Amino acid sequence: MRILITLFLLAVLAVGGWIAWQLYTPVTPPANTFLLLRPGYSSRRIAIELKKAGVIRNERVFWLWHALHRKRSLKAGEYQFERQANVPQVYDRIGRGDIYFHTVTIPEGYTMFDIAKAIEDAGLGSAADFLHIAETQTQMISDLAPHATSLEGYLFPNTYQFTRTQSLEEMAAAMVHQFRQVAQQIGLNSSHPESNAGPNTAPNSDPNSPPNPDLPRVVTMASIVEKETAVPEERPLVAGVYYNRLTQRMALDADPSVIYAELLAGTYQGSLHHADLSINSPYNTYRFPGLPPGPIGNPGRSSLAAALHPENTNFLYFVADGNGHHRFAHSLEEHNRNVAAYRRALNHSLDQR
Repeated sequence: MRILITLFLLAVLAVGGWIAWQLYTPVTPPANTFLLLRPGYSSRRIAIELKKAGVIRNERVFWLWHALHRKRSLKAGEYQFERQANVPQVYDRIGRGDIYFHTVTIPEGYTMFDIAKAIEDAGLGSAADFLHIAETQTQMISDLAPHATSLEGYLFPNTYQFTRTQSLEEMAAAMVHQFRQVAQQIGLNSSHPESNAGPNTAPNSDPNSPPNPDLPRVVTMASIVEKETAVPEERPLVAGVYYNRLTQRMALDADPSVIYAELLAGTYQGSLHHADLSINSPYNTYRFPGLPPGPIGNPGRSSLAAALHPENTNFLYFVADGNGHHRFAHSLEEHNRNVAAYRRALNHSLDQR
């Protein structure tokens, strides 16, 4: 009998030692191991996926550890395993929901086409699928822009942290939500007794105010301003030029709008040529007077503020000065002199190379 008891105790110690070794001896996962644990996965399925990925040695031991800690739930998400860890450490990470976030940076002025590519490059979904959402899910902004044909202009530029368990719709909604927050802060999405497109308009941040009916017009103008200059202090001046041209019923002649027309048509080759200015599109502000039918990109805060509060000047023209800024002019004659000066500066720069 003593022999049987001794053998039993030895067996228990051996099993216990084996379990302890499985639990507490760290495992080194393969380099850059990412594991997606989807919502609805059972603890057994999670253990199996961890074993397949080389994060733990034995799925049954992981499940046993979970059985002893049932008060703690395991969180869905994508996890990155790059260091040695034992079962309790892996379990704690999943219990905390220490998930991996993909950083997606959307610069000011990005179009929905650019954003779709950024989403795909981050491994969060296909560009085509995101673009389809941007072109169809306009109910997200129907209160702000009832006639919008896409989410262009309302996917706010920012740095976002997304996970692979989020849907592409949720990502687009997060960008729209950020737009709403910024619009509220600068008084863009509230109605005013005066036009928003004026330098003396006082912001109204009352969240209960009805939507501003002029908001789509301001966002469209801001998207053009964003594309025309990267210098924040120039943006109110550029906005003022375009509003002045609208007032005088002059064509806006904005090159970025032509580029956007070609993007929509799928014909843009990466640079603009003189022949492109004849493209038959309502987004071509050389052929069609007034603002284009919608934004041509997604403007940032300063461009939105500039379009909301443009500089009150008599300028009607502007051209690059060759140093990252622009020269502004009141008349075509003055503008032509500025254009000539720009060309001389450009030729001089080429000669220096």
